[in-house]
Amino acid sequence: MNLRHLEHWLVLADTGSFSRAAEKLHITQSALSRSIRALEDDLGGPLVDRVGKKNELTPMGRSVLERARRIVHEAQELKQGASLLQQGGLGKLRVGLGSGPGAMLMTPWLMHMAEHHPTVQVAVSRGTTELQLAQLRERQLDALVVDVRRVEPAPDLKIEHVVEMRAGFVCRREHPVLRAHPHSVPFEALLNYPVASIPLSQEIGRLLVDHYGPRANPVQMTTLQCEDIASLVEVVCRTDAVYLGIVGAARRELVRGTLVELPMQVPLRAQARLALITLAGRTELPVMAVFRAFVQQRLVD
Repeated sequence: MNLRHLEHWLVLADTGSFSRAAEKLHITQSALSRSIRALEDDLGGPLVDRVGKKNELTPMGRSVLERARRIVHEAQELKQGASLLQQGGLGKLRVGLGSGPGAMLMTPWLMHMAEHHPTVQVAVSRGTTELQLAQLRERQLDALVVDVRRVEPAPDLKIEHVVEMRAGFVCRREHPVLRAHPHSVPFEALLNYPVASIPLSQEIGRLLVDHYGPRANPVQMTTLQCEDIASLVEVVCRTDAVYLGIVGAARRELVRGTLVELPMQVPLRAQARLALITLAGRTELPVMAVFRAFVQQRLVD
């Protein structure tokens, strides 16, 4: 099977037109037709129904489309990786970070690459786990670091567990709830103040309700919500809001003493399970080894 024939067919499948596909490929329509026929001969059946000016994928064409796309992408990545290795380079890396990992990793990762690998192109994306999974599958991202509780296992995903990180309640040191309950804070006392959190998984929601009762349902309890933990932590530093989430994401302010973890009357026994996620079977660029080692060391530390 000729890889070039697959590339031609993918362009045809994307454009739906022999003329537009030929123009995009900078070849003649007759050359494109010969290429598609050769591929159909190799596969043993028609891939495209030609009805006048209209071209539609056959059932066989639809069934092999994604596999063909994956083969072409992987061949391109393999070629790029080999070229970079010959040149002594690491390539470029596009990563997506979930809310908690973003708060802990984004700035240190960018600083690490600027200091140790200044010629490598690095892009960091933030967003919902669902959006970033779609971007990973569309090959707009090379890897994700997210809470695995928000990821449905699938055959096309390679999930590498990195670390479990404790969750808890955090507020500013001078918070009135601490003046009223300095050693043991009842959950009901928190409900007098805004609760700031990222969107929580259903599993965490059930765990909160098990710990503290129906009023702990995040749908009702959380009053300030966004995907950016850094923004939530800043709000908590400046107001009477209480942060609910990965305690490590507020580590800098906890070390400074600006924030403190609340000593709950009933301790919250919940953890975020952070994982590195890539596409299964995808050829990795050399820089992925740098990112994997950085994530492991930083999060475990």
